Amino acid sequence: MRRIAGIVLAVLLIGGVVAAVVAGRQGEDKGTATKTVRGVIGSEKADFFADPDVVKALAAKGYTVRAESSGSWAMEGLDLKGYDFAFPSSQAPAAELAEKYHARQPLPRPFYSPLVVVAHRGAADVLAANGLAVLDAKNRGTLRTSAYLDAARHDRTWQQLKGAGAHAELTGTLYIASTDPETSNSGALYLAATSYVADGGKVVTGTADLDRTAPLLHKLVSVQGAQQSSTDAVFRDFVSGAGNPLVLVYESQVAALLEQEHTVDDLVVLYPDTTVNSDHTVVPLDAAGRALGELLSTDPTLRMLAVRHGFRPQGDAAEFVGHTSGRTAYLNQKLTGVRQAPVPTSAVLHEMARRARG
Repeated sequence: MRRIAGIVLAVLLIGGVVAAVVAGRQGEDKGTATKTVRGVIGSEKADFFADPDVVKALAAKGYTVRAESSGSWAMEGLDLKGYDFAFPSSQAPAAELAEKYHARQPLPRPFYSPLVVVAHRGAADVLAANGLAVLDAKNRGTLRTSAYLDAARHDRTWQQLKGAGAHAELTGTLYIASTDPETSNSGALYLAATSYVADGGKVVTGTADLDRTAPLLHKLVSVQGAQQSSTDAVFRDFVSGAGNPLVLVYESQVAALLEQEHTVDDLVVLYPDTTVNSDHTVVPLDAAGRALGELLSTDPTLRMLAVRHGFRPQGDAAEFVGHTSGRTAYLNQKLTGVRQAPVPTSAVLHEMARRARG
């Protein structure tokens, strides 16, 4: 996976692909040029790679990274000849790319981020009053996924919920705004989590499961109309006060917003009681790409910078917990009460997204 000024990435939107060019620097100690490594990344990592401190840390290890942003699921359709790595936002699209380009396993997974729902205070209070959420901190709570899906099945509107009349902005069908599941990782993982709950706590594996869950998933998506291809846009709209009162984003986007000390007084972060982690996975296309992926996973400075951008480094929860200790009013640091849903295979997810989009 924000913040108006802080959210505006150092990128240029051209034909749906965002180019985040990280400037290379000369090695100050040895006076030798850094090695340029080219890659395609999920758009939520563009500000990480554009961060001058990240550029400096990479240069200190001998690397200049030139990255172009794309929807994670859209990467499969790109021609990656001449690139050193791809860096989608979860394991499923990474697995497809690894098979396509014969990337050696295991694939580096430097950091991850759970999916969360951001809500304005009025919407969160109404959800809690109607048993759809539980608020357990000033700006944090838990979304009761099963109750939400039941409301979606019955086409529940905000006006039908107790207390909604006090909030003029809460009108129309109750739904969570998500991204396009056919091109965006967060949208696809939303379907993975909701289908798991809808099918009684079972991962969707075949045609019969798809047939059972498709009508509800189609409701979740079709009610939204046109969907964005990136969580950056929907989160930016949310922070500005526009868009839907409930939006699915990455926790990293919220944590990065708080890191920059932006004030969003009515922001409430709802952690779905059943969710999916977005495991940011490097697909090395050559030796240079693998070396970069392993560096991002192991270098203490780069891990610290990943935390600063809201990501949770793999293998050590203490780094994230320690850095965000002052933000527990918003963040569920240890993901208490949050269950991880298994993710279907890439083929099943593709078909699930196709049916959901109709």
